[in-house]
This record gives sequence, structure tokens and C-alpha cells, in this order.
Amino acid sequence: MSRWSYLKKLVSVRLWLENFGAGCLNFFYHAGGIAILFRDTCVLIFRRSIRWPMVWDQMLKIGVTSLPLVFLTALFTGMVLALQSAYQLRLFAAEQFTSDLISVSLCRELGPVLTAMVVAGRVGASIAAELGTMKVTEQIDALKALATNPIQYLVIPRFIAGVCMLFMLTIYADCIGMLGGYLIAVFKLGMSSHMYIKRGFDALVVKDIITGLIKAFFFGGIITVVGCYFGFKARDGAEGVGRATTLAVVVSLILVIASDALFTAIFYFF
Repeated sequence: MSRWSYLKKLVSVRLWLENFGAGCLNFFYHAGGIAILFRDTCVLIFRRSIRWPMVWDQMLKIGVTSLPLVFLTALFTGMVLALQSAYQLRLFAAEQFTSDLISVSLCRELGPVLTAMVVAGRVGASIAAELGTMKVTEQIDALKALATNPIQYLVIPRFIAGVCMLFMLTIYADCIGMLGGYLIAVFKLGMSSHMYIKRGFDALVVKDIITGLIKAFFFGGIITVVGCYFGFKARDGAEGVGRATTLAVVVSLILVIASDALFTAIFYFF
């Protein structure tokens, strides 16, 4: 190996290490910032008065306006799940277990996760864009100048609304998903309506329902805190707002999937 090739290799390794180190520092910087914002939000909820009119307004924006999208997502998910599971169960002459599989899968995993993904893509981006615009136009600095805590005024109403409405949207998605499975199982697969409903509810236990709802509770907090954090970190005008919105959605989806895996492991062993 010539000396020039050796130097080029050293430079490339050094650049790779620098980029890797910068990425690690950036990761821990944002992880720490999200954790601190979450801590401050939880502390201020119990120490300060809650602006309930703003909470109701955010519930309308986060929950009610998301109903059509959650409806379509859950309905088609239930239909596809019924078709795919019946196709595989038919090989073992076990098509009667289709309703069992649909109800358990939706309540434990697919209902909360898919609902969180839909809300993260729609609401998380909206929160980051709204707060990012306020940040670059110095409206948040104006709140501080008026002795108003931005976390209390902007984050807490969205946090409470996100946690409550994702909880309710998950229940809604579970019911709509089972309805989609019912339509396919009864009108396409020829399963008895009474058998589908009875087996679907008999397969569920309290732990299945509670597992999904606990996940939804935390998913709502993750989406709102991450959206608010990247909104507060936006800078450099319209380009910075767009970058903050993208990061909010991507990080929310990653954290939702990672926390889902964590909660699934916890509930599996305990």
C-alpha cells in the first residue's frame, strides 16, 4: 500500500468516527431534552392550574378530527387481518378461530400501535409545525416576557388532550377493527354472526384489554411531548419548521414502536 492510499484510508476512518460521534452526541442531546420536557410537564401538571378551555380545544383537534382517519385505518386493518388469518387457518381446518385472532391482535397490539402511528403522522406533525412557527416568529419569547411559562401554556393542554384522546381513539379503533373483521368473516367467509361475536369476546381477557389501553396512554404522551420538543427547537425560518416537523414524526414513530416492544416484553413476563 502506498503512503498516499494509507493517508486517504486514515482520513476516511477519521471522518467516519467524527460523524458517528456527532450522531451519538446529537442522539443523547435530544433524548435528554425530551426527557427533561416530559419531567417538567408532569411536575407542572400537579403544581399549576390547568387551562381546561385550551384542553377541550386540543381534544377537539387531536381526537375528534382524527376519527375519520382512524375509522378507515382500523376498518381496513380488520378486513385484511380476517382475510389473511382465515387463509392460513384454512390449511388446518381452523377457520373458526379467525374471530379469536382478530380480537386479541387488535386489542393487544394493532389497535394502539396503528392508532398511535396515525395520530403521530397527523397530530404530531401539526403540533411541531404550530409551535415551530411560534418559535421562529418569537411568539414563545413574547410569552416568556409576559411571565407566562410556555410549558404550562402550550405543552400541558396538548399533553393532557393527547393522552386522553389516544386512549379513547384506541377503544374506537378496536371496535371498528372487529367490525371490519366481522364483515369479512360473515359475508365473505360464511361464518355465523353469532359464532363470530361469541368467540371474539370469549377469547378476550381483562389483561388483553388493559395491555392495549396502557400502551395507548403512554403513546399519547410520547407523541405530544416529542412534537412540542421539536417545535420548541425549531429555528432558521420556514426550513427549520419543516425540519422540526419531519423529526417530530420520525422520532415519534420510532419511540412508539420501541415502547411497544418494551411494554409487550414487560406484560409477557409479568
